[in-house]
Amino acid sequence: MFDKNKVKLGIAPIAWTNDDLPDLGAENTFEQCVSEMALAGFTGSEIGNKYPKNPEVLKKALNLRGMQICNAWFSTFLTTKPFEETEVEFRKHVAFLREMGAKVVGVSEQGHSIQGFQDVAVFDNKYILNDDEWKLLTDGLNRLGKISLEEYGITLTFHHHMGTVVQTAAEVKRLMDETDPAYVNLLFDTGHFAYCGEDPLEMVKTHIARIKHVHLKDIRPDVVAKVKAEHLSFLEGVRLGTFTVPGDGCISFDEIFEVLKANDYQGYMLVEAEQDPAKANPLEYALKARAFIKEKTGL
Repeated sequence: MFDKNKVKLGIAPIAWTNDDLPDLGAENTFEQCVSEMALAGFTGSEIGNKYPKNPEVLKKALNLRGMQICNAWFSTFLTTKPFEETEVEFRKHVAFLREMGAKVVGVSEQGHSIQGFQDVAVFDNKYILNDDEWKLLTDGLNRLGKISLEEYGITLTFHHHMGTVVQTAAEVKRLMDETDPAYVNLLFDTGHFAYCGEDPLEMVKTHIARIKHVHLKDIRPDVVAKVKAEHLSFLEGVRLGTFTVPGDGCISFDEIFEVLKANDYQGYMLVEAEQDPAKANPLEYALKARAFIKEKTGL
């Protein structure tokens, strides 16, 4: 069993309101979201667009519910824009996270990304970086990671993601090999590895030394097959239910949890499973995920 003093559980607001597809959960408020997170037994949250931007307002709302911010997505454009443009926004972002008491930042390279396009087939149109672009990415991440850690006390974790330039096992390995482990770590996401055909268990074994944040999500293989066969976009897949909470799809989590526990993983494990809340009631699925995690980990 995991040590409750070392590993904490969180859940992402994307199950209640989807920032990329604003009509999904448009009716759900910030207050409902964080209240239901707490009701389901989670103590950590990432940040959604409906969350208050004022740190004091956000802290008060979270403190009332025994919640805290553990991470927030940040989009880099290191392969398509000057580094300085990303740096300016990144500094604002990690300063906010420090104010909120978070210890990690989740970074995803959005240069050349197709994840946000509703009409671009995710399996057919992924961009492949050339060597010069790889250097822009890895050098840029090293610089951001150094800024984040040394000036703000925040650990940079890289979020591999479907439809982006770092999606596959080979791409994640190259990113890890060509970045400084002192400044760049991995946000390990079970669902995104499974979605693109990689084995999440092999990935956690390979990269355990660099994993500093974990996203727990499951996939529905029949929906993934439909997305591939019908040349659908990443967001069309989300609407159809590509993702679900751990224990509700096809991923076997037992050995994944074992690897994390055996290697003394410390930090947050966060449920992040975007679905249409009209089809998958967020509280119901949060409770389902929480029960599954307790059964498997003792947390």
